[in-house]
Amino acid sequence: MIDNDITFRKLEIFLAFMDKRNISRTADLLGLSTVSVHRALHTLEESVRCPLFIHQGRNLSPIPAAETLAEYAREVVGLMKRGIEETRKSGGVGQGRLKLGTLYSLTLDTVPRLIMGLKLRRPNLELELQMGSNQDLLLRLEDQQLDAILLSVSDTQIDPARFETLPLFNDDIFLAVPASAAHIVNGPADLRDFKDEKFVSLTEGFATYHGFQEAFHIAGFEPHIVTRVNDIFSMVNLVQAGVGCTLLPGRMKKIHDPAFRMLPLAAPYQMRQTIALVFARNREHDPDLLALLAEGRMYALGRRTSEAQAAPSLTAETSGRPGL
Repeated sequence: MIDNDITFRKLEIFLAFMDKRNISRTADLLGLSTVSVHRALHTLEESVRCPLFIHQGRNLSPIPAAETLAEYAREVVGLMKRGIEETRKSGGVGQGRLKLGTLYSLTLDTVPRLIMGLKLRRPNLELELQMGSNQDLLLRLEDQQLDAILLSVSDTQIDPARFETLPLFNDDIFLAVPASAAHIVNGPADLRDFKDEKFVSLTEGFATYHGFQEAFHIAGFEPHIVTRVNDIFSMVNLVQAGVGCTLLPGRMKKIHDPAFRMLPLAAPYQMRQTIALVFARNREHDPDLLALLAEGRMYALGRRTSEAQAAPSLTAETSGRPGL
């Protein structure tokens, strides 16, 4: 029976020592202390229940029994490494293909910029992009149908024991109205002033759905929803066509169209989404995901820098206005 204390790590240290024949050089090679190397060799010898080394002065020298163990250890460790490689291939890990899930709205800016940066880091990476609601994306990630997802984590329960989360940016929610709407204000919009307006909404499970419900709960009335849709671009099209108003994240301002306007919400209704990159903790060493994570950090840093640079100029613009 194999002793529980015989581990692959100890065998790797043992094989490195058999190559170097010196504890200090073995420690340098593996980035360990000499004490750790000596302890690994000593406990391995105890677990094998057979002498493997002799002391010659201050040096430790292998005897023929150690050479025999090394022969089999190389075979076992090599076989295990090949087994892990094949396992990763079967699991689609580190094979130059990444399945990324995202909210529809993030395809306006965030996703293209991440993809461009990722392709510079890993030119041969094949990227498959899938879009869906917050709820749908998280379910597909849990079922391992996706390798990583981009979604709003503000109203989503992410299990920290299973998933890593990298926040990318925060996004405020606005009231989107057709340009022809009766109530268009220059300042923050009070939802109570839009009580008689018609509204369009996303279906349950999307990032803005919960906020939509909460905002009108605070406003104290049930909005007249004329239709519900399954993607944010269809909702924008309906607003542009004058079908109704809705709530949209600020990132949708990139759609420059005079047919609709996005108004800031008054203080009681203000909401903010946190957009984040989420992936499974057990995939944190996947080189493709590490590249995506690095690009995500660069994107987040760029957003923070841009916002910090914009803040002083905004303050300068408003500081001279009476009453501000």
